[in-house]
Amino acid sequence: MSRRTTVLDEVTLVGLSWGPMEDRSVPLAVLLHGFPDTAHTWRHLGPALAGAGYRVLAPFTRGYAPSGVPGDGSYHVPALMHDALGLHRAHGGDERAVLVGHDWGAITANGIAASAANPFRTIVALAVPPFTAMNPRRDDVLGWLRILPRQAAMSWYTLFNQLPAMPERTFERLVARLWRTWSPGYDATEDLALLAESLPDRDRRAAAVGYYRAQPRRWRLPAGYRELAGDVFAAPRVPLLYLHGAEDGCLDVRWARRIGDALPPGSRVEVVEGAGHFLQLERPAAVNERILDFVAASAGASPPGGY
Repeated sequence: MSRRTTVLDEVTLVGLSWGPMEDRSVPLAVLLHGFPDTAHTWRHLGPALAGAGYRVLAPFTRGYAPSGVPGDGSYHVPALMHDALGLHRAHGGDERAVLVGHDWGAITANGIAASAANPFRTIVALAVPPFTAMNPRRDDVLGWLRILPRQAAMSWYTLFNQLPAMPERTFERLVARLWRTWSPGYDATEDLALLAESLPDRDRRAAAVGYYRAQPRRWRLPAGYRELAGDVFAAPRVPLLYLHGAEDGCLDVRWARRIGDALPPGSRVEVVEGAGHFLQLERPAAVNERILDFVAASAGASPPGGY
């Protein structure tokens, strides 16, 4: 593993990398983390993709040190999409490229999967499905309604993060609670230490919380990202692999089980047993196997051996 710095229009991103990043004949894979997490969440998948023949870049997304705070102050999803597209360009990605996202990274990847600007052949989302797949179906409105009370209780933190100053003041207790309830039984000691390194002060913590504060304030979206804004809530245009932990305490697993044919042909939806929200850390072998198999199938090749 090494580190790679990329200067984009409004922000400088530092990422963890695996594989021959300088060799642009090798296909690119970009891995996007979520909240409250860092690029280190890909410490299992990154080496696995490199071993399967990819050069892998996992950036600390805007606001998370050692990456920079964006000059335009935007933490809107279209800004995150713009960064992912910029990484593809900056590192010579081509039509073979892979995009994997978890949590906010999944929301970003889902938006790119819906965009005409998408340059990635293979897209994988973990823990948050495309928003269109969560819409009520005519044949099961009651089933959709049954999920809402529990989901509302699980999503309390989204409203809490709208409060001024309070999330930053209580940040350590907040994130420890989220890891504990989102992935029951998982020891997050290492991940919380890595998060503290990435968000060491109030300004950095405000940046991470800013992802939540930005979304209801769409009128603040800078003009340079507006062409991507419609894609955030649009249906994917390309086949998607969606993975969800069976014990996820952040997003009810019933959303995954309701997706059905809401995704394009060739998509796959799988629930990973024995895993919560951070499934790539809790069940890395199972998650890696599913991702590598989907990546190989998208490339028209046999799955890599050893899994």
